[in-house]
Amino acid sequence: MDKLLILHFGELSTKGNNRALFIDCLYSNIRRLLKDYGEARVEKSPAHIYVSLPEGYAREVEVVSLLREVPGIQRLGLGYRLGRDIREIKEASLEILLRERPASWKAKVHRADKSFPLDSYGVANEVGGYVLQNGGPSVDVHDPKMSLEIEIRPEAAYVSYEEIPGAGGYPLGMNGKVLLLLSGGIDSPVAAYRLLRRGILVECLHFASPPYTSEAVMDKLHDILRKLNRFQAKIRLHVVPFTALQEAIYRHVDEPYCITVMRRMMMRIAAKASEKYRCPAIATGESVGQVASQTLESMKTINEVTNVPVIRPLAVSDKLAIIEDAKKIGTYEISIRPYEDCCTIFAPRKPKTKPRIEEARKMEERFDFAPLVEEALQGISDFVISAEEGDIDI
Repeated sequence: MDKLLILHFGELSTKGNNRALFIDCLYSNIRRLLKDYGEARVEKSPAHIYVSLPEGYAREVEVVSLLREVPGIQRLGLGYRLGRDIREIKEASLEILLRERPASWKAKVHRADKSFPLDSYGVANEVGGYVLQNGGPSVDVHDPKMSLEIEIRPEAAYVSYEEIPGAGGYPLGMNGKVLLLLSGGIDSPVAAYRLLRRGILVECLHFASPPYTSEAVMDKLHDILRKLNRFQAKIRLHVVPFTALQEAIYRHVDEPYCITVMRRMMMRIAAKASEKYRCPAIATGESVGQVASQTLESMKTINEVTNVPVIRPLAVSDKLAIIEDAKKIGTYEISIRPYEDCCTIFAPRKPKTKPRIEEARKMEERFDFAPLVEEALQGISDFVISAEEGDIDI
């Protein structure tokens, strides 16, 4: 028997004529991920992707751990590839059940190849009877402790006995790329994670205001992105020098509108940067009502300065759910380090919660911001954050 991991696609099964493109993308991502695991061979079919493992393979747990994080895999089944012979299927099923010794079990049979002489019920009956006759555990079709999944396809039969949840979503890179506004806080890394799960690559844009913000913020960003390297091997980080523009805002704009105008400037810069970096959309970590500047009225006023689509993956998420995700991906403890970014350092005491577009425009007419926006764009520093290679200036 060939031991293998059977990778199930989940949402990809709904893709109709485009299904093959999604599977090819996922197959390429998995091969790239496992390139240093030479004995773990990756194969694909229209139904599944298979990762063959030698018996006693020392890195099996490591491979499973890596594959669980791959966007596009709904679940992993641990099992075997067999010949299309009912005797071989029965013997393999008995061997698995005698080794695993569940209190009860049932067979779930999928006969994809209708030319197989037994139907699904017939296969389940044959396997169940053989297991019981040879000292195997009892069958419980209602509440089994283990499900033995038997799939019969034209090329082979597959028996799997352990289901491991995957990340779900779509293969990374299948749905394009966005420019994510990344702070050092809890929310934007979680926004990145949710985008990655939908098959969207991320590049990150951070607004830095030295000397008001600490260099330690940059360390936070690098550590956060290294956590996200589990999902995207290399992530570009673009750091915008924002001090001059931010100081001008706080000199010329009434305090309640400072945060609104600041975010409008950020959006102008992000829109131009997204064109430069070939990202058809911008993304943020905003959640409706979480803070004063994240009301619907505020979002409308901020969005007014650009026609580039703005994606907000956390828009209707509960804060506790966001924190739970941050802990799950390992960014929470990094994000709560006590180093503030430019948004928190310059936060007004009484921000306008329902800013009006006309008022924001009037505030911006008080100073010539266009040269400052251009200066910020020209001063962007670029890095590549990679778990394998460390940080690379580009």
